[in-house]
Amino acid sequence: MRFYFPTTFADGCCCCFCPQFVEDYEPTKADSYRKKVVLDGEEVQIDILDTAGQEDYAAIRDNYFRSGEGFLLVFSITEHEAFTATAEFREQILRVKAEEDKIPLLVVGNKSDLEERRQVPVEEARSKAEEWGVQYVETSAKTRANVDKVFFDLMREIRAKKMSENKDKNGKKSSKNKKSFKERCCLL
Repeated sequence: MRFYFPTTFADGCCCCFCPQFVEDYEPTKADSYRKKVVLDGEEVQIDILDTAGQEDYAAIRDNYFRSGEGFLLVFSITEHEAFTATAEFREQILRVKAEEDKIPLLVVGNKSDLEERRQVPVEEARSKAEEWGVQYVETSAKTRANVDKVFFDLMREIRAKKMSENKDKNGKKSSKNKKSFKERCCLL
């Protein structure tokens, strides 16, 4: 399973999946992480691509979006501008993936441990996610609150989409279809 992780902010919240919290995260062109996890009793390997700092590389970003099967739109709750940017990233994803009906996507407000510095009200973020028909979750990379949840929720959405597509294609579910999810799953 491959997992690409585009981000929409400059100060870096992508360290969510690092083994330990990084105080002075520096966004780069792209960092990748590989991890084996157990998703509902099944061992899967995820490849996570952190595209923070890609704002000036539209062609590269489009390639990441094209190959991705799921997306986390992450913003810092302490920066309203980052929240606003999620709409632009979503539009880019929809443009690149225009032929797809439903694209697994979650809106993620990070830095929930910094409530006193909040600039994005929960209701505003939740309302935007509802408008887009997606889930909104708040996380904290520092305390690890809901970090695993967003990844597992997104992986489940991708699996459901793949199983539905395979069922539509074949008229029924089979163990072969389950194997194909295990072998290849891209999340952005």
